[in-house]
Amino acid sequence: MAALLAATSLSAATMFSVTANASSHREAPGITETPKVDGTDFYMFRSYEPGRSGYVTFIANYQPIQAPYGGPNYFTMDPDALYEIHIDSDGDAVEDLTFQFDFDNNLVNGTGVTLDIGGKTLAIPLRYAGSVTAGDSSKLGETENYSLTVVQGDRRSGARTVIGSDYIKPLDNVGPKTLPDYAAYANQYIYDVSLPNCSAPARIFVGQRAEAFAVNLGQVFDLVNLVPLEGSITQSRDNDELVGKANVTSIAVEAPIECVTGNGNGVIGAWTTASLPQASLRDPLPTYEQTELHGGAYVQVSRLSAPLVNEIVIGLPDKDLFNAAEPTIDGALADYVTNPTFPALIDVLFRDALGATSNIAPSNLPRTDLVAAFLTGIEGVNQQATVTPSEMMRLNTAIAATPRASQSNLGVAGNDLAGFPNGRRPGDDVVDIELRVAMGALCHDIPVNGVPTNLGFCTPSDAPVGDQPFTDGAPISATDVQNVFPYLNTPLPGAE
Repeated sequence: MAALLAATSLSAATMFSVTANASSHREAPGITETPKVDGTDFYMFRSYEPGRSGYVTFIANYQPIQAPYGGPNYFTMDPDALYEIHIDSDGDAVEDLTFQFDFDNNLVNGTGVTLDIGGKTLAIPLRYAGSVTAGDSSKLGETENYSLTVVQGDRRSGARTVIGSDYIKPLDNVGPKTLPDYAAYANQYIYDVSLPNCSAPARIFVGQRAEAFAVNLGQVFDLVNLVPLEGSITQSRDNDELVGKANVTSIAVEAPIECVTGNGNGVIGAWTTASLPQASLRDPLPTYEQTELHGGAYVQVSRLSAPLVNEIVIGLPDKDLFNAAEPTIDGALADYVTNPTFPALIDVLFRDALGATSNIAPSNLPRTDLVAAFLTGIEGVNQQATVTPSEMMRLNTAIAATPRASQSNLGVAGNDLAGFPNGRRPGDDVVDIELRVAMGALCHDIPVNGVPTNLGFCTPSDAPVGDQPFTDGAPISATDVQNVFPYLNTPLPGAE
């Protein structure tokens, strides 16, 4: 019976969390003003690179929808910000371990590349003056370095261990004339690092990557300008507005499982944030080193674990508050989960298109299925040792990774226990799952060990279209990304 309940919970987990996991671009009014600290995606999964089964990979993406040709300064990180990945190992919704990244941009020799023009030595207007390769960065006039600090306990007052301070973030992929072999150039900046209380080294990488979140973005935000059902829209990569068209900046950490699980039950919760100093004053005579004066404590301005929470769940007046909040106060915004507005919007837009004569939004209010998904996790699957209602991505580290060739892009719903919502992998197609669960998939029977089973949250009559194959028509799978750390593909070049 216990095994059946665990399997039931696992299948439920795959279906319910869909409304939580998708890309989060410009999702709150405040964050649109500071795109360098805008978190876009967060991935957490058992590493499936061959030979790395004892590791967990975290990938935090920032700076949304980077045009590959977006020069000449491209997409450096904010040197005034702190970028962090937080891990809660016991379930109290408070970080037990934080990976903290701090960036610093520098001009070579204080000037960058210079040329003698009629006896005057002048800096050129570009960051580079020739080809940059894995073995030769001499033509690069600006470098971007970062430090990694591991904080045990509270992110601001806990025990701090500086792991290193001179790691390099590679130049973005300008194009083949500037960077003739970008993959080789960027891969040299994958670092092995020693973390506290780890018997084996971890790996880190920070740099530009190709966007891996698949979504029919323009159509979705145009009041879902498509009938989101299989058969009404063709599944095609042409429908994808991001993959193959945009880049992001990734902060990737691969750590031994033993280093992140602490004394809990092996289920970890995690989220990523960016913070800025509380006060800033613009310098009327700016220099490369200083355009503003900053002071005061760091204030969190971006937060992300299951990013669609803020994009389509949290109401417009509270979006900036959600970005600033820590998971311990998520209960204050619980009404958006128990009484969600997104299914009601789908009803307004598609009741007629789906041939319905009455409301098609699930009627089981409050939505206890979504409460479990967003705030508590599922007992026996991804519920932590202590249950504190909070919005975190949760991963059961005891469930082995599925090799890339065998992964289902529907995760647990596709009989792949190592996938979403047990963490999230780059090839998990979360949008389709989210649409279906938002419209009540958990009110209908789902397969549990091959047996159609109702999970007890609600009944089919509560969700009249909960059994329909909702989709945005923009597929993604594990074979569309790499099989090695840092998993996301080489960024798209600015020139062909």
